Amino acid sequence: MGVVVVQAKEQVVKEQGVQYGEMDTAEAWLRHAQHLTTVAVTDASLVKAFLGRWKAIENRLLQLPSLLTEMAHLHCLSDNKVCKELLQAMIETLEEARGLATKCTELNYGGKLHTQSNLDSLCGKLDLHIHDCQLMITSGIMQENPLAICRVTPESTREAIRWTIRDLLAHLQIGSVDCKQRALDSMLRLMSDDDKNILMVAGQGAVTTLVHLLDASQPAIRERSAAAICLLALNDSCEHAVVAEGGIAPLVRLLDSGSPRAQEKAAAGLQGLSISDENARAITAHGGVPALIEICRAGTPGAQAAAAGSLRNLAAVEELRSGIVEDGAIPIVITLVSSGTSMAQENAAATLQNLAVSDDSIRWRIVEDGAVQPLIRYLDSSVEACAQEIALGALRNLAACRDNIDVLCHAGFLPRLANCLRSGPVAVQLVAAAAVCHTACSSESRRLLGEAGIIGPLVKLLDAKSNTAQEYSAQALALLLLVEENRKLFLAEDWGIIGLVLLLDTRFQEVGKQFPIAALQALSGNAKCRKQMVTAGACYHLRQLADMDVTGAKRLLDRLVTGKFRSIISKTLMVRNQLLFSQLWFSILLLSVDTELYVLYIYVWNTKCLLEPICVYVYIVMHLCLKYQMFYWELICVYLLLQINAFHN
Repeated sequence: MGVVVVQAKEQVVKEQGVQYGEMDTAEAWLRHAQHLTTVAVTDASLVKAFLGRWKAIENRLLQLPSLLTEMAHLHCLSDNKVCKELLQAMIETLEEARGLATKCTELNYGGKLHTQSNLDSLCGKLDLHIHDCQLMITSGIMQENPLAICRVTPESTREAIRWTIRDLLAHLQIGSVDCKQRALDSMLRLMSDDDKNILMVAGQGAVTTLVHLLDASQPAIRERSAAAICLLALNDSCEHAVVAEGGIAPLVRLLDSGSPRAQEKAAAGLQGLSISDENARAITAHGGVPALIEICRAGTPGAQAAAAGSLRNLAAVEELRSGIVEDGAIPIVITLVSSGTSMAQENAAATLQNLAVSDDSIRWRIVEDGAVQPLIRYLDSSVEACAQEIALGALRNLAACRDNIDVLCHAGFLPRLANCLRSGPVAVQLVAAAAVCHTACSSESRRLLGEAGIIGPLVKLLDAKSNTAQEYSAQALALLLLVEENRKLFLAEDWGIIGLVLLLDTRFQEVGKQFPIAALQALSGNAKCRKQMVTAGACYHLRQLADMDVTGAKRLLDRLVTGKFRSIISKTLMVRNQLLFSQLWFSILLLSVDTELYVLYIYVWNTKCLLEPICVYVYIVMHLCLKYQMFYWELICVYLLLQINAFHN
């Protein structure tokens, strides 16, 4: 029967006056398709079996002539390769239809079920040809000749790119598998050249087609489609179009059933989409978490890094964290911190950091699963500040759970904190200072922090340019100075008290005042410290803060003022005692020299209670000097005047 079909095909070609060697133009293929359509309609009307199915086939065949006629009137038919491929595929289908019609007419169709299946397949092919013809006509791809477009100006270049995208899109919708692969390769090159081309691809409506191709039966088509969708998803202006066209579900399916390359691109696409909280919830709803965890466990290095990045973004959404933990992500992610690529390690550490943000039970579970040592090793081996910040941030969040402090201390976390505070970049110092605040939750941990050398770097951080760094430093010192040993270490630092007092200045509103007040309060039990605070101007700032009802300001101010008043009283009493002694010595001297002056002096002393005017003393001294002409009384006068001046001051 195959020989009969070939003979019939050759006869038709001869009737058209066109040899197969001469059918190298789209016009020739079009004329041949028009003739075969007419013959196939006639053959379909003569069949004697499966009449219902043939009626459906005949209805589809009757739609082809008008479509072919409309295509014949389009310009640039001969320049369009897609059209030629479409006509070639249509001719093959029409020849198949004639062959099946002949069998059903002669009732020589063989197996009934097999013939029914072939007829159903024929209907599907005809539907596809009708769809492709309509798309070819309505898309406008045959209306333009790319060679006629001027490529001199930027505008003409953009127009040429738009035409190219529309042409490639037509290939993706109409062409064969090989044609689609070539079209996808060309589109990927175009999108990789310039981000503006990505916007043009989305603007020409290619997202719908690309999302549809994610479920293609050919692995090569799925890989290339996933790569294109990945570029769109990573573009902030296009990711919403991918989501709107339903791109999340097929990307998740690719994680389960795609090739390694398709999985890598799908994971990268989901990583770009999951930045949005809403998209993260949609990925979780489509079963993305178990699929991503499996990729982290057994995917390619690139796929693992992208999958860990997706989990990192999902873990940033609070309501999704418990589900991620319950799906078994923690052990897999910890393994990735130890053995993945640099990007996979960073994303895995960031995933643990996000999971440990707020829930103590998750923090404890992460530590229980053995995350501390891998994170510390990753911190030690990291060179870039970003990686150090992420590793230290994960350890900081784990330290927020009191049950984890002992494990962190025994794992050598505290010396790393001191080193980061001492020599790390500003961003790392901020995280380290926050980690100190979390870790200093008990007297023992505070003592260990002091022994690890934390105090000195924190004091230097008081003078940092960053307000956040200053506040974290003051907060950490307020906790550490509750221990006597740490206070001694603090006093050995020159800038300590001055730095804390400067933070009390109300002009620096960005820094919270409760932390430097608490730190100074811890030091106020030492008289030397109180003196330094007063000298540095703490009283002035504390009065302002007390008027603003800042917690602890009035209490610390009262303590400093009370200490100052006691010091003044002590000095006054000392001066008074010296004056009383000098007056006693002076009265004895007067008694031995002049009894009258002695009586006068005793009278003034008893009635004025040491507050007599200075003229009385001057009178006594001058009388003695004039009466006895003794030089040593001048010395006594000077001495007495000095004592009186000291008393009144």
